Amino acid sequence: MTSAESSSSSGPVLRWGIVSTGHIASVFARNLDQSRLGRLVAVGSRRQESARAFAGAWSISPDHAHGSLDELLADEAVDAVYVATPHPRHCEAVLAALIAGKHVLCEKPMAMTLDEVDRMQTAARRHERTLMEAWMYRCHPQTARVVELIRDGAIGELRHVQASFSFRADFDPQGRLWNRALGGGGILDVGGYPLSYARLLAGVANGRPFADPAELSGVGVLHPVSGSDAQASAVLKFPGDITAEISCGTWVQQDNVVRIYGTKGWIHVPSPFVVSRDLSPTSVWLHREGGDRPEEVIITPDRGLYAYEADGFAAAVARGELEVPACSWADTRGNITAQLEWCRQVGVDYA
Repeated sequence: MTSAESSSSSGPVLRWGIVSTGHIASVFARNLDQSRLGRLVAVGSRRQESARAFAGAWSISPDHAHGSLDELLADEAVDAVYVATPHPRHCEAVLAALIAGKHVLCEKPMAMTLDEVDRMQTAARRHERTLMEAWMYRCHPQTARVVELIRDGAIGELRHVQASFSFRADFDPQGRLWNRALGGGGILDVGGYPLSYARLLAGVANGRPFADPAELSGVGVLHPVSGSDAQASAVLKFPGDITAEISCGTWVQQDNVVRIYGTKGWIHVPSPFVVSRDLSPTSVWLHREGGDRPEEVIITPDRGLYAYEADGFAAAVARGELEVPACSWADTRGNITAQLEWCRQVGVDYA
């Protein structure tokens, strides 16, 4: 770590710069206030005015409000960057940051093609910098508790997973969610969540950090104007005779939950992805075979959702690790491989 600052109780503090000034950048900035191992020090935008406004909102010194990516990456006060741009601009920003000697946490999906994944991971290895695709829910203690329940056999042997992440947005042909040139469509925007959750659980059941599907069959509906995938579903089969049903979309609101079925019961996760951005307790419901009523498993966080992600990343940096355990490079490559295959099967190809 290059930061000269230290936290008296938690070791070195990772100094963050944020690339972009959109909504998710603000969410990350807000949660960094609760981070134990990180501090926001800089921001970079394509417009100086936007960078200055963001800096003012999040107590960043005006000297570290940069009107270009190059200026941000030249800032010696920055140890790591959080890339929060639209999907198609991830690769350029990530490669530039790694070459500049910055550690990188990149919003999902990290890449639009497998070639981009390989280029970014190769650059991280070459420049010896930590790189992670930003699956924030993977870092939250609720997810750890669900993993523990599966591993301990609370519902017997895992057999089936149901998961969805779908919302309704007004159609805007120029908007990021709908424009294919901007990576629009449900599968890349939110489909990776139910997919990665199913891969995580199937991996746990097989004694591994994750599992890739042996079979994937996807269907979907393309928007009649933009051609983006507006609604999509897939069924998957994993090693160990585990199946999953997943769905996503941008034009219909669904019940965005995860249900996990085993041979001796099932688990209901009401808020699996956007778990809790504050310190509110969250609950998981365990239905044991033969039980009269479900058991409520309560998880009380001490940080916000993105603060856990930032701290997990910073801890890996402090250990000198290029990969973060919550989402390894192989895990990222496997998830994007499945996402792109799902896209291809519904008629969308980003190659």
